[in-house]
Amino acid sequence: MRERNEMILADMIASRAEQQPDLDVLTFEHLSLDGGATPDEVRSYAELQIRGNSLAAELVRRGLARGDRFGLMLRNHPEFVETMLAASISATAFVPIDPRTKGEKLAYMLSNSGCRGVVCADYCLAEVVAVRDRVPGLEWVLALETGEKGALAIGDAAGVDSLAEVLSKPADTVDVRLQSPMDVLQIIYTSGTTGDPKGVVFPNLRFGGTAILGDIFGYRESDRPYTGLSLTHGNAQAVTLAPSLAKGLRVVFSRRFTKSKIWDVCRAHGCTTFSLLGGMSTAIYSEPKRPDDADNPVRMVASAGMPSAIWQVFEKRFDLDVFEWYAAVEGGIAFKPVGEGHVGSFGKPAPGLDMRILDENDEECPPGVLGEICSRPAGGGKASVEYHGNKEASEKKTRGGWLRSGDIGHSDDEGWLYFDYRKGGGIRHNGDFINASFVERVIAEHDAISDVFVYGVPAASGAPGEKDVVAAIVSADRAGFSAPDVFALCRAGLESNFVPSYLQLVDEIPKTASEKPQERFLIADFAPDAPNVFSE
Repeated sequence: MRERNEMILADMIASRAEQQPDLDVLTFEHLSLDGGATPDEVRSYAELQIRGNSLAAELVRRGLARGDRFGLMLRNHPEFVETMLAASISATAFVPIDPRTKGEKLAYMLSNSGCRGVVCADYCLAEVVAVRDRVPGLEWVLALETGEKGALAIGDAAGVDSLAEVLSKPADTVDVRLQSPMDVLQIIYTSGTTGDPKGVVFPNLRFGGTAILGDIFGYRESDRPYTGLSLTHGNAQAVTLAPSLAKGLRVVFSRRFTKSKIWDVCRAHGCTTFSLLGGMSTAIYSEPKRPDDADNPVRMVASAGMPSAIWQVFEKRFDLDVFEWYAAVEGGIAFKPVGEGHVGSFGKPAPGLDMRILDENDEECPPGVLGEICSRPAGGGKASVEYHGNKEASEKKTRGGWLRSGDIGHSDDEGWLYFDYRKGGGIRHNGDFINASFVERVIAEHDAISDVFVYGVPAASGAPGEKDVVAAIVSADRAGFSAPDVFALCRAGLESNFVPSYLQLVDEIPKTASEKPQERFLIADFAPDAPNVFSE
């Protein structure tokens, strides 16, 4: 009989279902969804085991062999985790896809990964159906009915079956079909900002291994983690889901990120920690101040990209600590524990890892000099990454044995590391590199501003390498928005080079599944003479 390995999701849940069958380990809250008009969706370990097995049996029944792939296109529903478990049990691999994905990008991801089927929700079913004929080998679609407004009814789409029906029927027990912890569990695609998305191959062992982040962040037995980040993104899986499942922490998920209700959710469920990515911090900080901001149970946030300009005021306003860290989906991790290092730093490399700032000749940059953030195993070992079906990209990413992040950063005299900007994405204005977080903080202080993101466009002067500064703004009172007021606020709080050249008023700032602002869409919609663009 195969011995269990609790680094494997299937074995982890099987063991916990025996040890703590009734523990309500997963809660998918509805307060932020509909004000609590419908009940939260809760899963115990025992329920996960039963429902994960039912889905695994269905995957086997549909003819998926070991190593076969299928797409998983859901927001944060309990069925997402149950399908992950089904993949681990059946030794198949799922491809998590942001449910907002559509058209050519969706067809590419399904085709490139060789998906034989798709598990999706009715609110993205129309997009799946629209590309089905362009995906060779796509044989079936299982859809979750949510009844969301505008969703395509399952009965109106030919060849689509109900996920609820599958889960409602008893199923024979499926023996875990994995032959090795290195069997593939999932293929997570990069954002594709510099070309076609690349699928990073993750073995089952990798998911179980990420549970160690709970120890790095100092999660306690009494902690209740929370996230509204999408489970289609590595952060939600690694920072919140994996440690919670492994340690029996009663984790809470929102269907999607909510900046306006995040504190209400944490208060209602007693959540003590949550995960933040750069743009989320500014969005939360931009919310109008409330007298009860500090009256919350959150003791610590695990942040990846807390803007230095709001770091300390964020901690004080919400009475919590910031644990800053840095990682990429391909690998490499550094962290700055609470009370150590300097504000603005993302820390030092994790034990067993060598992380350095390298120049174009792979020489280490002196403190204060910008270079690429690169990492490899300590002791001079070679970094490795596997992009699905793309050996050339895999080798390029790890040229010279270093995992090349594509991020530009620097170190200080004490060895603390800092992120400056994405390679090719810095804002150089009138000879100075602009720290966007300082601009965003000043604008976020305006009572009428509910979200802001600062980026650059080619300078009107035509100066090589120069950019004009654009502040994309979401206003709670669009009709009463006053560009002169915002410019005056910037003039009063910023040095002249940091004052935006333009204000771009938008309904919302487009973001990825990881809540990273999608600059390219803002750029595409930007024009100096557009009616929603203002200059002094």
